[in-house]
Amino acid sequence: MDKNDYIFGIRAILEAIESGKSIDKVLVRRDLGGDLAKELLEKVKTYGIVMQRVPMERLNRITMKNHQGAIAILSPVGYSRLDTIIPQLYEDGKTPLAVVLDGVTDARNFGAIARTADCAGVDFIVIPERNSASVTSDAVKASAGALFYVPVCREQDTLRAVKKLKENGYLIVGASEKGAESYIMADYTVPVAIVMGAEDTGISPEVLRQCDCLAAIPILGNIGSLNVSVAAGVILYEAVRQRLAAGFKKS
Repeated sequence: MDKNDYIFGIRAILEAIESGKSIDKVLVRRDLGGDLAKELLEKVKTYGIVMQRVPMERLNRITMKNHQGAIAILSPVGYSRLDTIIPQLYEDGKTPLAVVLDGVTDARNFGAIARTADCAGVDFIVIPERNSASVTSDAVKASAGALFYVPVCREQDTLRAVKKLKENGYLIVGASEKGAESYIMADYTVPVAIVMGAEDTGISPEVLRQCDCLAAIPILGNIGSLNVSVAAGVILYEAVRQRLAAGFKKS
């Protein structure tokens, strides 16, 4: 990890939070205590920053300097919130197109999906706070800079995010080989969120149950599934095809 990707030391992290720096997460030694540590934990909670308790060895792998048991991993891009972006898109007269990543952990896959999402006119991407790739320098590089343009909403968990999208009129399309219909049968001309699952296990069962339809991509060869970023590209460009055919203007 490049030294510009993190801040270490409790005081330095507190100042970074107060100054408005975009922080991906704060790593804190498991047994960290004391008044200053308590102040940091309260500040992290107040600002809604993800915190992880980790062993000392994890911190030392990042830096052997005097980190005082706390390291903040910086994000090259600030995160958005669904509560803000959902009403704004409707106010702008948009028919939103979103991508929800349910457990995609590889930064290169995340970046590749973001790159395709930008090209396809996706309005925002949703990721969960935990067990997910996040907006790091590696992800930005893999996205060819697309993560500077496509808003990323990091929500507490995927299930709550999907339920919130449903409540706000989004059709939830799950990309799954379990789907009874081809991906081309879904209607992408309405407000829609396309859910892509984890690289190894796919969409989690609880999120799968929230999907309004399951879209399957035909597999004609010997390998049982596509890479998640490739699958996302296939479905997103079906959405582009349908929207252009319906008279949507290029943004």
